[in-house]
Amino acid sequence: MEIRNLQPSDLSAQIDRLWPLSAAKIDAIDRDFDLSHGAPVFTVDGRYTARGWTEWTQGFQFGSAILQFDATGEARFLDLGRQRTRDLMAPHLTHFGVHDHGFNNVSTYGALLRLAAEGRIDADPWEQEFYRLALKVSGAVQAGRWTALPEDLGYIPSFNGPHSLFIDTIRSLRALALGHRLGHVLMEEGDARVSLLARLAQHAVTTARYNIFYGDGRDIYDIRGRTAHEAIFNVRTGAYRCPSTQQGYAPFSTWTRGLAWAICGYAEQLEFLATLAAAEIAGVPHGPDLIQVVEDAARATADFYIANSAADGIPYWDTGAPGLDRLGDWRSRPSEPLNAWEPVDSSAAAIAAQGLMRLGHHLGARGDAGADRYMAAGLTVLATLLDTPYLCADPDHHGLILHSQYHRPNGWDHVPAGSAIPNGEATMWGDYHAREAALYVQRLAAGAPYLAFFAIDGAAP
Repeated sequence: MEIRNLQPSDLSAQIDRLWPLSAAKIDAIDRDFDLSHGAPVFTVDGRYTARGWTEWTQGFQFGSAILQFDATGEARFLDLGRQRTRDLMAPHLTHFGVHDHGFNNVSTYGALLRLAAEGRIDADPWEQEFYRLALKVSGAVQAGRWTALPEDLGYIPSFNGPHSLFIDTIRSLRALALGHRLGHVLMEEGDARVSLLARLAQHAVTTARYNIFYGDGRDIYDIRGRTAHEAIFNVRTGAYRCPSTQQGYAPFSTWTRGLAWAICGYAEQLEFLATLAAAEIAGVPHGPDLIQVVEDAARATADFYIANSAADGIPYWDTGAPGLDRLGDWRSRPSEPLNAWEPVDSSAAAIAAQGLMRLGHHLGARGDAGADRYMAAGLTVLATLLDTPYLCADPDHHGLILHSQYHRPNGWDHVPAGSAIPNGEATMWGDYHAREAALYVQRLAAGAPYLAFFAIDGAAP
């Protein structure tokens, strides 16, 4: 990746162009998509479609309307996001079968409470209490989905079952963080009170230990910053068994969207943990080492992303994808979404861009010499996404950011006529995270309040 020397203000013209395009896409989806089919997931021939696996994308749909209001002040998008959250998101609060609460509920209830705390929306005390109660429930339900391990470790298992730890879930720790910030706990058998912060810490450390590699010889594929989509455990003994994957090419390659979730999730947790008192962190499992573990994970994954993306900052869908060798030295050239061998994944780029910038901002606040590199890398990625061939200006296409992937091994992504690989389509999470990253940069450039998911009481880093 060739990191450009960019500042947040350098992207202002691109971001200004983004929001009118974004508004039209949100309107089109709300008008054309039939919610009785489930949540929109990805586009086929330019139209959003549902794909049942789990219902993990609805928060991105309605959260996009909230982000649109946040960026532009257009009240109709606030009304849309508010109404849809009130009317349709309740089942996601008590969805015990998924690891996706940070995606669905923080993007909706959490965003609305943050806007109320910032004084951006009029929300009476009862409306704010509605959002707080929703976030408490979501955090406790997510924390209640638990597999305990020896050494005071444990994790929120994926929908595959109690043996399965997905790297994606690192960003669902946002739900636990907000529940804890609101003073909530999980109540278990015998009225046992379980700290949401403790479970956040245990999951973060477990993921860092088993889903992320550090080049210390764990196996022969141990390259610093590489990630495994899934870690498998023996639930009877708690023993780690092996890496695995659902959406990547192989257990010993790196699915780049999982890598991006790690960058973004750990960078956000660094910001959140920085707002807590040292004594509060010290009192949870692995507390004395927690911040260093989280920082090491964020740095390692960010460095791997920078080293293993195309020159313009866009990654291919998996660093071990078998057709990449047909592309030659693909890291030294701009991404080629229309190539004949392996697809890029713009949604991984949208997620990673924000994580890289947040890591740079956090390290910069303490004067770290490497901070500017991460911030500039994130800006480089976002600048690429907000231009041709990624930003979609076609009014007949529902997608905002093109060339996104969902599940390459299952063959779910649309392959257009005349192409050998999926391209030209969008995903709900790719579009959402591009909007979120753009809003983040817009606020930085304007000197506006810092965009943080946990700024629900007016406090932010």
